[in-house]
Order: sequence, then C-alpha cells, then structure tokens
Amino acid sequence: MNIILITGASSGIGVEFALQTDDIFDSVDEIWMIARRKEAMLEVAQHMEHTTRILDMDVTNEAQLERLRRLLAEEKPVIRMLINCAGYGVMGKFSGLREKEQLGMIEVNCRALTQMTYMCIPYMRKNSRIIQMASSAAFMPQPEFAVYAATKAYVHSFSRALNRELRPQRIYVTSVCPGPVDTPFFDIAEKDGKILAIKKLTMVHADKVAAQALADSYHKKEISIYGGFIRAFHVLAKLVPHKALLALLGCFTR
Repeated sequence: MNIILITGASSGIGVEFALQTDDIFDSVDEIWMIARRKEAMLEVAQHMEHTTRILDMDVTNEAQLERLRRLLAEEKPVIRMLINCAGYGVMGKFSGLREKEQLGMIEVNCRALTQMTYMCIPYMRKNSRIIQMASSAAFMPQPEFAVYAATKAYVHSFSRALNRELRPQRIYVTSVCPGPVDTPFFDIAEKDGKILAIKKLTMVHADKVAAQALADSYHKKEISIYGGFIRAFHVLAKLVPHKALLALLGCFTR
C-alpha cells in the first residue's frame, strides 16, 4: 500500500497539501491526515477522491505517537511522501511571552517533526519524498519572533543535511521556506505581538506555497521558496550582515 502522510492536516498549508496531493497522485492508495482536530480533517476529506485515514492525534503526545508506530508496523505501508506541516509560532518579546507556549514551539516545530521523520524513513523507498515546513524566518534571527525563528532554522538545517544523507537511497528532502502565508497561523502568532507591516504587504496564499513546494519536491530541490520578495530576502540574508538587515527591518515595525 502506497500512502502520503501529512501532519498539521486540519488547517492552512496542511489542508492545501492534502487537497493538492489528492489531485496529483494517482498511484497512491491512501492519504493519512494527522492533526488534533478530527472534525476539521473530516470536512477536508469530504472533498478528496483518495481513501483518507483520519488520525486525530497530538504529535507531541508520546502515547498517541505509539499508536501511529503500531499502525505503521502492522500495515507496513510504503510512504511515498511525508509532509510535516504541524507547527505554530507566537510573536512578542521573549521575556514577555509565556514559558509554556515557547517551549511548546520547540516541542512541535523541532522535536515532533524530528520524531515523525525518524519514524517514517524506514517505510520509505526509492523516490520517496519528505517535505518539511520551515520558513523564511530560518534565514536570520527574528526579534520578537525569537524562538519561532530559531525552531525554523533548526528545521531548515536538519532538512538540508538529511537530504544529503538520504540521497544515496534516492529519498529526497525539501525544506519549504515561505514568507508570511495567509492562514490561521497569524491568529495565534499575533496574540501577544504585531506582525511587521512589510510582512503583511508580502503575504501570499497557502495554495501557491503548497503548489510550489510539490513542484520543487518533484524536481528534487533542496529548498522551496515561493515569491520574488522572499527569494531576494534569502539572497540578502546570505550576503548582508544580519545586524544591518535587522536594523532595516526595524524601520518597518509598527
């Protein structure tokens, strides 16, 4: 049985990946959708042609992860694509944010993503793909988004290194680094802080980011970046000292 496994599949980019992989991949038998909100995933599944497996679980809950481990061991599917979308961010000054929320970002964005990847690789075969949702925040430090940016820097670095390790097995990893995306993400992120005005001006739609990521994954690209502004930012973050860029971005803060 060939499957696609998607975490964070109840909203935002995760939903777009579910819908678009459903349209694209004829050779896949099932799409497994993982998130905490079962009803939201069931709603999405109604619009999909493939058989969908709804796994309502918290990717940071070890007991629930064990349930997934047992399911994989029993059914032994071939994972043609793992898409790790589960994650969140909270915006605001580090010292003013709640400790639990910030540690939670590390748990979901880093630990859970790493653990899910580790669990799935043994079930992958030649030409399987891994798509990891990083962020353009990975390119440089982000004051008032400090922990989130650090977690995405981890995802980006981990994904690029893993891509090199797995290439001999012909398993390809793509780190997806969008700028601001118009999803419910910012409903959480802006709870304690405000997004930079420049980010609001460069916000893009989730369907475009997902489509670009799938195309880049198909072409075995290590990094997927949607949009000219974020591509330019990626280049600037490599060439210009971060101190200067941070000063420039500060000019756009409301």
